[in-house]
Amino acid sequence: MDKSKNLSESVIFPKGEKLPEQFSKYFTGTAWLSMLVSGGNEFNCPIGNVTFEPGCRNNWHKHPGGQILLVTGGRGYYQEEGKPAQELNPGDVVKIAPNIKHWHGAAPDSWFVHISIETNVNAGPPEWLEPVTNEEYNNLK
Repeated sequence: MDKSKNLSESVIFPKGEKLPEQFSKYFTGTAWLSMLVSGGNEFNCPIGNVTFEPGCRNNWHKHPGGQILLVTGGRGYYQEEGKPAQELNPGDVVKIAPNIKHWHGAAPDSWFVHISIETNVNAGPPEWLEPVTNEEYNNLK
């Protein structure tokens, strides 16, 4: 399989729309979002399908209530501050404790798709921090 193939035709959930500026400014590269469960409802648990083009990643950030990632396509990375990056593949589950500084995104040569579940959202919105530098990202190989 061509690793650079767009996964939008082979994933379970819709690719969605390109991230609006209010969120895309916290990403290097292009990502798409399809909200599966909105945050403003009785479940209080926003769930989104996020698709990253090859090389796209989000900035370092923290979720006061934590986050869970369910990897559904492609190949990517997850890294917590002070720890080595973990390669992510379909079927991987990442449980991110509250207030852990981290980032996630696609490998340089692969699209990457995950379901993002924001937990305990009453604790507050994500805190967006500095971008992952090209040096940090390119040293993952």
